[in-house]
Amino acid sequence: MNILIFIIILLVLVLVHEFGHFFTAKRFGIRVDEFGFGFPPKLFGIKKGETEYSINLLPIGGFVKIFGEDPNEENTVGPDAARSFVNKPKYKQAIVLFAGVFANFLLAWLLFSIGFISGLPTSVGSEPKDYKMENVHLVVLSVLPNSPALAAGLKTGDKIVYIKSGDAVTDQISPETVKSFVALGKQLDMAYLRGNDPTYNMIQVIPKDTNGTYAIGISMDQIGTVKLPFFNAFWEGLKLDWSVTEGTVVGLYTLIVGGIMGKGSFANVTGPVGMVGIVGNAYQFGFVYLFSFAALISVNLAIINLIPFPALDGGRLFFLLIEKIKGSRMNPKFANTANMVGFAILIILMLLVTYHDVVKLF
Repeated sequence: MNILIFIIILLVLVLVHEFGHFFTAKRFGIRVDEFGFGFPPKLFGIKKGETEYSINLLPIGGFVKIFGEDPNEENTVGPDAARSFVNKPKYKQAIVLFAGVFANFLLAWLLFSIGFISGLPTSVGSEPKDYKMENVHLVVLSVLPNSPALAAGLKTGDKIVYIKSGDAVTDQISPETVKSFVALGKQLDMAYLRGNDPTYNMIQVIPKDTNGTYAIGISMDQIGTVKLPFFNAFWEGLKLDWSVTEGTVVGLYTLIVGGIMGKGSFANVTGPVGMVGIVGNAYQFGFVYLFSFAALISVNLAIINLIPFPALDGGRLFFLLIEKIKGSRMNPKFANTANMVGFAILIILMLLVTYHDVVKLF
C-alpha cells in the first residue's frame, strides 16, 4: 500500500510539473509532440491534433516532448521552425521552462490550503498568529527498531495521554514530562489513543539504559489541529508555502556547500526507498498529513529543478542567460551533450541515494 501511495503522489507531482511546461508551450504557439503519462516503453497513445497523449509502462512521473527544446537542423531551420521552442523569444522560452516549477509551487499552496481548511496538524508554537489550536496531544512521530517502545506496542501516530511511574502520575503530557518520567529508569504505565478510536490503550514500558541515559526509543512532538476559514486558509497556505521554500533552499544550499567542502553525507538525504517509509508514516497519521507531505515534496521538486545544472530546468534557464548575454545561440551539440551528461550524473546520484536507503534498512 505504501509503495502504491508513493507512486500516485510522485505521478501527480511530476504530471503537474510537466503540465506547466505543456500549458505555456501551447499558449505561445510552440508545437508539443507528446505528453506522456509514465516513462517508456510506451503502452499506447492517442493523438489529438498535433500532440500524442501516451500511457507508458513505468508509472513514475511523466514527460513533455516540446518541439525544438533540444536544437537540431529540423527544428531550427526546418519547415515548422517558426513553431520551434528554440526560435521563440528568450522570455517565452524562460517562461515555458519556469512554468513547471511554478506549477509545483501552486500545487503546494493548494495542498497546504486544503489542509488548513480540513484541519492541518501543526506543531505547537508553529501555528498561525491569533488562531487557537484544537485537539492538542503528544504524538509519537517515530519508533526506533528494537526499542522498548516498539516491544510494548507503540506505533507512529499514537497519542500519549497518561503516564505513571511508581507514585508519580500525570495526564498533563508534554515532551518534557515524558522525558522526566523516562529518566527515572523505572517501569512506566502509559495510556495512549490510536487513530480515531476513543478507547484508551494501556502498556508497560521499561526504559533502556544507554550509557547512563534512559530512553524508550521514540521521537515525539506536541501537535494540535489548526482549522481556518476558507480565505484565511489560502492566505496562511501561501505563507506556509513560502516558509517551506525558504527552509528547503537553506537546507539544499547547506548540503551542496558541505559536499563541495568534503563534509557531505548521505545520512540526511532520502531517496525513493526512504520516501516509501515516510509515506507510510504520513498515511498512519491521516490524509491531511499525506497532503502536507505531498506539498513538501512538491516544493522540493520545484527547488531541485531550479538548480543551474544541465538536464534540469535551472540548467536550461542558465544556458538561456548565457545566450542572452553573448547575443547568440550556444552550440547545439554542446548544449545537447551537456544535458545528456547531466542526466546521466543525476541517474547515478539517484542510484547512490537509493543504495544508501536500502543499506539503512538493514
